[in-house]
Amino acid sequence: MATTTSLKRPSEFISTLPGDDVRHIMWRFADRMDLQMVLQSARAVARGAVARLVANGGRNTHDWTAQKNELLAEFDASGITSLFMTPEQGGYIEGPKNLALALVAYELAWVDAGAATGSLAGFLALGPIHERGTDEQRSYYMSRCIPAQPGEDRVTWRGAFCLTEPIPYVGVETGLLNGKVRVAEWEDGKEPIIEVDKRGRFITNMGFANFVTAAVDSGDPRIKGSCMVILEETDPGIYDRGTPTRKLVHQLSSTCDPIFKLQVPASRIIGGYTVKDGVIIPTYSHGEIIEAVFRRTRVTVGIMTSAKLLSAIEPLIRYQRDRFRGSGAVQPGSPRYELGLQQKQDAIHRLVGVWATGEASASLGFTAARMFDDLDPLEKEKDRVLAARGVGGGTAAFKALRKVQKDAVEYLKLSRERESRRDAARLAALEADPLVKFSLLDALANVFCPACKLWNTGHGANTMREAVSLMGGYGITEDCPGFLGHKWMDAQLEATYEGPEAVQRRQLSVTMVNEVFLAQYRIWISELRDIAARKPGTGACALATAMQMWLWTAEHLQVSKDADGDVLYHSNRQGVTFPLADALCWLLAARSFILDVLELEAKGPENPVVAEGLPGTMQFFTDLCHVQTARAAGEVGRICAELVFGYNRHPAWDDPDYKGCYRTDELISLESLIPGLASVAVDVVDADGSHPTKAGPCAGAAGLDQFTKLRTKLDSCMTGSALAKERAAEAVTKIMIPAALDYPA
Repeated sequence: MATTTSLKRPSEFISTLPGDDVRHIMWRFADRMDLQMVLQSARAVARGAVARLVANGGRNTHDWTAQKNELLAEFDASGITSLFMTPEQGGYIEGPKNLALALVAYELAWVDAGAATGSLAGFLALGPIHERGTDEQRSYYMSRCIPAQPGEDRVTWRGAFCLTEPIPYVGVETGLLNGKVRVAEWEDGKEPIIEVDKRGRFITNMGFANFVTAAVDSGDPRIKGSCMVILEETDPGIYDRGTPTRKLVHQLSSTCDPIFKLQVPASRIIGGYTVKDGVIIPTYSHGEIIEAVFRRTRVTVGIMTSAKLLSAIEPLIRYQRDRFRGSGAVQPGSPRYELGLQQKQDAIHRLVGVWATGEASASLGFTAARMFDDLDPLEKEKDRVLAARGVGGGTAAFKALRKVQKDAVEYLKLSRERESRRDAARLAALEADPLVKFSLLDALANVFCPACKLWNTGHGANTMREAVSLMGGYGITEDCPGFLGHKWMDAQLEATYEGPEAVQRRQLSVTMVNEVFLAQYRIWISELRDIAARKPGTGACALATAMQMWLWTAEHLQVSKDADGDVLYHSNRQGVTFPLADALCWLLAARSFILDVLELEAKGPENPVVAEGLPGTMQFFTDLCHVQTARAAGEVGRICAELVFGYNRHPAWDDPDYKGCYRTDELISLESLIPGLASVAVDVVDADGSHPTKAGPCAGAAGLDQFTKLRTKLDSCMTGSALAKERAAEAVTKIMIPAALDYPA
């Protein structure tokens, strides 16, 4: 990969916006024709029916209208509805489908996130059944959600996922349930009949759902703990879809506050149950089910915001170039006519920042989606192995896997040793252990899932505001090209979906200090140094230093105390753990972007469409990587410095224990021994107690020398990043774009 190391203009520029062939390679599905067809089908719906509905004012009402309802048939006809199912159930893609679902979410959210949410909510409703349901439950419900085929006389079922409730603060606490389940009837020798009493809040798809997967807690001593139950609209009792939520965003999805009071057979408990001493014991608690579901579906929500950012690039380029056209004073062919606002650095530099963020967030999201595709079969194998060893679920499985973590760390250590020094037999044994494989990937997935959701939707929403501001007043109009105003508002809701930002940070504060994750993290630092040696223009060296600083800070905080002697790294000390989690997200996103660009360099020459303009494309993406890694390094440096120094008490002038000040008489004596010392002494106290006018003596950095060296090194690692931004900005002015968007404004 040729990279420019000075401000010298590159020999080639990126000629057009990145096309599908580039994305297929970067996001690792160039060899998957089935996924490429899924993407094209979703795009046809998004830029056709969905875009027309938005352009015609479909978002102007929160009610579920007949026009919105027509989208369901579009989803069915395109194959989107069947995507989640296996071929045996009527679907058409074998194996895990996390990447497939992510691609559909990306394409629909490129136009409207409400449509994407409405489509994905059906998969979310099936998620508990898919992940933890019995074989009978999976077969029954998933086959009924397949669209009716020609000649079939049946209704296509739609589902809703009912977790949150109208408790204080609009039901964002998923661990607290007001919904109750009780035994209604239980005759000897017959299956129990249970009564579910549940009120939902912000439930998507509720305007048309035929069934609901609802989370409830026991309200009866004959039922133990919490569970999830499947409710159908024809069950005896109350199935009230509720009042439509008066949303300002995502109006192309149906959202209501439903009320249920239904009697159903106990076989509707997701995952089944056992009976012991006259008590129904659900196989899974509601928490165990939603953990399995959310750790996958959070990724697709994060990718929805990535799609918004990347979809903003073309409208922004068009707006900036067309800004002065139409004026009689601006003649065609003149720089002002051809470039418009892109004559000025501010406009294109800010656009480069939006673009780099969009690329990094998409890379992070699709990396996480592929990770779960790899994890799914390993998770099933893990369950099989533990069951064969007589290890049950819950705490027993947790303890068994804790022991495996040491083997996983040992495997990583052995794999990095020279062949002549490593224990080859032990390495082979660990490599063949399915629990070790699971432990390695599970540790990563437990970090990447919340990191993707947190950074993509949180920082992504802030960056969407920047994108809208670049459109001037046009950005907040209903007819803004690319619907950017809608997308900005929609992003605010996505940041709260499936747990608000605090939930993701809380999870990260636990998983990011896992020994298996940190062992792999240390290897990444070394790998980034290798990448930097080969591809210096990517900013990989700065990223490696930033990662090293984060690691030093994480280790320091776990063993340090504040000025009052209190532990710093603690679950309730969120002023410490949450910012550190934020810093890690920046690093993961930048690293994912670099790896995707390297994949494009390696595989691009094999594709004739990509190969034709590959040098210019690579130069542009390399510079974008450098821009993003510099921004990430800056954020990490700031956060880590605040945490390392911020919990020390600043020295005071009257502190009797402070040794950092010179007294005037001492300084005079020392000057005769060390000439020139007086000229560099800044904290000098006179005999009468007077001192410089400032808060106190300058704070020292005792024991923090390594950190200060890292901080200085990180700052110097920014070298060249501004030049990379200027090159990328110049390239933006030369990109050719279509005459008009390929969906209506």
